[in-house]
Amino acid sequence: MDFFDSHAHYNDERFLKVRDELIKNMYDDEITNIICAGYNLDASKDAIELSKRYSHIFATCGISPNDITEAVDKELLEIEKIASYQKNVAIGEIGLDYHWNKENKELQKKVFICQIDIANRLGLPIVIHTRDAVFDTIQILKEHPVSKKGVFHCCPLNQELIKEGLKLGFYISFSGNITFKNAKSAGCIELVPMDKILIETDSPYLAPEPHRGETNTSLFVKCVAEKIAEVKNISIEEVAEKTRDNAKRIFNL
Repeated sequence: MDFFDSHAHYNDERFLKVRDELIKNMYDDEITNIICAGYNLDASKDAIELSKRYSHIFATCGISPNDITEAVDKELLEIEKIASYQKNVAIGEIGLDYHWNKENKELQKKVFICQIDIANRLGLPIVIHTRDAVFDTIQILKEHPVSKKGVFHCCPLNQELIKEGLKLGFYISFSGNITFKNAKSAGCIELVPMDKILIETDSPYLAPEPHRGETNTSLFVKCVAEKIAEVKNISIEEVAEKTRDNAKRIFNL
């Protein structure tokens, strides 16, 4: 089986000294494609550098709602420049986060919309981060259509968000949180047809059961696939194949 981890952060500082060995081990253990996701300008540049070094790694570039600085206008210009690199496959992660940042909602919306515009100019999909901001996220996507659609990454287990996201043509990416014992994730997984599901780790965060508390790596994406297989009553091989094909389709690989 080949697994496609559609969202990981090997540009996170905790991986800097060990990531080369980790990436090699993961490829040898059936993790044959990884998207290294940017979340600010430096992390986006680092994701691109990793994609240059490893044929099976691709990048996304963007400024997350938790990484907006006073220099954001200048940074957005730079994001648009570097995002034209061949192995950058999306603008992201971008979106809204009212859990950690409640004081700059209007600025978050502005930066989100600006990056949707960048994605449309470059003909790229987007990777969406949304937390405690379902209504505003969906409203922006309706008012500012994304030509190449995209992915709700580490999708919150909110059935209304998933329904609306699917109506708009977006893919739904599940991560380790669907395995948590109190997650009540089955209903959300059941809502998503197999041709719209992606799997991810959001590494180094959100390690799945039975690895909670550990540093998450792409090796644990198999736990996410196992949970989907259990809920859908299909084989893990089918989950691996379908999610890999879906990732390649949305990211044009």
